[in-house]
Amino acid sequence: MRLFVKQKVLTLAPQFSIKDEWGNDRYFVQGKVFSPSSRMQIFDSRGQEVALIYRRLFQFLPRFVLEIGGQPVAEIVKEFSFFRPKYRVEGSNLRVDGDFWSHEYSLYEGGYAIMHISKQWFTWGDSYMLDIYDDRCELLALGVVLAIDCVLAAQQQAANSTT
Repeated sequence: MRLFVKQKVLTLAPQFSIKDEWGNDRYFVQGKVFSPSSRMQIFDSRGQEVALIYRRLFQFLPRFVLEIGGQPVAEIVKEFSFFRPKYRVEGSNLRVDGDFWSHEYSLYEGGYAIMHISKQWFTWGDSYMLDIYDDRCELLALGVVLAIDCVLAAQQQAANSTT
């Protein structure tokens, strides 16, 4: 399965539209304006909330909880590192690895890749292509990608505000 994630620009809160490989609306992501928990809701094409991502407050390093169907399924945690960002997915046997700055990374379950993300360059707003190899992991893979994107966007915003 292939999903295309497109960030909407010129909005106060983060918003993403997600389409399938045939151009059909699959999901819509709505963030909360000025939310300290960086809360994002994922809605299906009928407008029903299917997942929720939020940041745990008062943590030394960013930590996001992913809930699917109202149940926490994983926590995406940024690990301490000097040279390149590293993330781990707690609460599951998933591993994420790759080049996060260029948005070229994969999600693994055991030794098998279940998702690969690549950034679409030269587009208005951020656009990503997700190749999901296991359809059962669709929302989980999307949630991990959105949580990592939230961390990277916050770091970029902090870097821009200090210059």
